[in-house]
Amino acid sequence: MLQNRITDIPGLRVGHATDLRLASGVTAILFDDPVVASVDVRGGGPGTRETDLLDPERTVERIDALVLSGGSAFGLDAAAGVTAWLAEAGRGFPVGGMRVPIVPGAILFDLPNGGDKAWGRYPPYRELGFAAAAAAAADFALGSVGAGTGARTGRLKGGIGSASARVPGTDFRVGALAAVNAFGNATVGDGPHFWAAPFEEGDEFGGLGAPAHVPAEAHAFPMRALPGAATTLAVVATDAALTKAQCRRLAVAAQDGLARALVPAHTPLDGDLVFAVATGAVPLADPVVDLARLGDVAARVLARTVARGVFAATSLPGLAPSPPLAGAGLPPAWRDLYGA
Repeated sequence: MLQNRITDIPGLRVGHATDLRLASGVTAILFDDPVVASVDVRGGGPGTRETDLLDPERTVERIDALVLSGGSAFGLDAAAGVTAWLAEAGRGFPVGGMRVPIVPGAILFDLPNGGDKAWGRYPPYRELGFAAAAAAAADFALGSVGAGTGARTGRLKGGIGSASARVPGTDFRVGALAAVNAFGNATVGDGPHFWAAPFEEGDEFGGLGAPAHVPAEAHAFPMRALPGAATTLAVVATDAALTKAQCRRLAVAAQDGLARALVPAHTPLDGDLVFAVATGAVPLADPVVDLARLGDVAARVLARTVARGVFAATSLPGLAPSPPLAGAGLPPAWRDLYGA
């Protein structure tokens, strides 16, 4: 049964580890079999692990998992926890009689969100990564969980979003997952309408459609301007059979989804990036046209994913909303929902 999640692509599982005291967490995307993958980085302040090996000319062709984490640079430890879990399961790239799990990852900046970050010498993200991998399943929560626990946007609380769609005229399916911690805004001005409204399916993020009028102030530059303090991390997945170079092109095309859902996007203040993975179950009939179709759908699915992440987000128990979120001018129900 389809769930409008990235796990509608067979062979993918997602797990979260959430620490409300920390106001942070980890999300792990595990693959039943190694997948072809690449990445496209557009933000000016990324934090990543093992993304160099995703270049098409690198030796390793496939990966075992991806990790998205809060915690800024401290959160890079999360991938070590996922690696340990995979090693215990006997997964990894064969090297001289041993297996080395291939686990690229990326982090977002959620340090000043009010959580207890006094962890001493050893940040907790390695253990959170292990727990996220152990929790991986086809069904998973959206909103303020995992890597989206302490996330926020320019105006509202951020979180984990996911969506999927069939590719018209083909047998392919595309899914996406995002941890939305954006410098920009997902909604139009102070109202409840999402920038991604033209791409919404059903009422997956409220069903309000586009606003009748877009006020000039909706394009105003956000007040919060701390370099490196915002990032939207995204993964797009397909069951198509793609090479690493084609995955790279899919990630490039999917970046349009961030620009359609967040205003502004890809700034020097963000670390925006998109991973693209392909399970290889369905061959391409036309390597050019089919890839173009996949990229078109991936961009729309990622725009929906971003909106769903913000729509599903909730304020964190015991933590007051941060000053940039206060007084957002939203309807009362939305203020309660987002802690704004």
